[in-house]
Amino acid sequence: MNSEGRATGGAASVTESAAGTGVGVGTTDIATANTPSSDASALSELRAAAPSEGKTIGTLYGVGVGPGDPELITVKAYRMIRECPVVAYPKKRKGGKSYAHEIVELYVNPDEKEMLGLIFPMTKDPAVLEREWGKTVEACWEALKQGKDVAFVTEGDPNLYSTFIHLARLMRELHPEVPISSIPGISSVLGAAAALDMHLADGDEQVGIIPATADKEAMRQAIEHHDTIVFIKVAKVLDLMLELLDEMGLGGKASVVTKVTSPYELVWRDARELKGQELEYLSLMVVSK
Repeated sequence: MNSEGRATGGAASVTESAAGTGVGVGTTDIATANTPSSDASALSELRAAAPSEGKTIGTLYGVGVGPGDPELITVKAYRMIRECPVVAYPKKRKGGKSYAHEIVELYVNPDEKEMLGLIFPMTKDPAVLEREWGKTVEACWEALKQGKDVAFVTEGDPNLYSTFIHLARLMRELHPEVPISSIPGISSVLGAAAALDMHLADGDEQVGIIPATADKEAMRQAIEHHDTIVFIKVAKVLDLMLELLDEMGLGGKASVVTKVTSPYELVWRDARELKGQELEYLSLMVVSK
């Protein structure tokens, strides 16, 4: 099985440089240096949006930290992570670091933060889901009700197929008084386009972002109705997708990327090389007609 691997470096040097000079990378610090007077109003609004002390109830922030490369978090995401007293993250049951935790660990000193590991159940059992999700929301609420802002870090973007969507929905249901905000992040979809050196859509072309499922006819229609299709969560139905693409005469038009932009990134420009193989969960397929 042939693949391309690419390590991404440099984030540590950026962090060390900032720490060594005593200058933060947060928006407030950057903005204080040579800020044109015409930007004063926008700067004031940006500072007003920062987490504040003395609040009765903290704000829950969904912070997108990008697809894998720590340098692909935004300046605002960095600031929120640094300023929020509580950093929440998905936690693996067996104690290993989650993907989102790995992305942000360069920017977080656990001795200065309250690190809140949250377990998200990988099951469809409604009773288990209700119980475990309830625990997750209440764990965040314990900090929020003390006036502490909570930054929940999630890979990619918090509003695109993210765990944060359900967390925020349930928080609004159980504790509607909690302010909730999200910080956009770079999606793995965009990371894949960069890794493959390809455009997703140009002019009037149509692009679809589709969860890959075992519904073969639905997958066929998605391919037929778009010029480019990004199939996320493709690992569990990889062979079915390869079979469908062969049937449609598009066998050579699909590529697969795993853990895009991270040090563990793997790229298969011809997805047919993967027939019969097992992939990491964080894999996606790009079909470009």
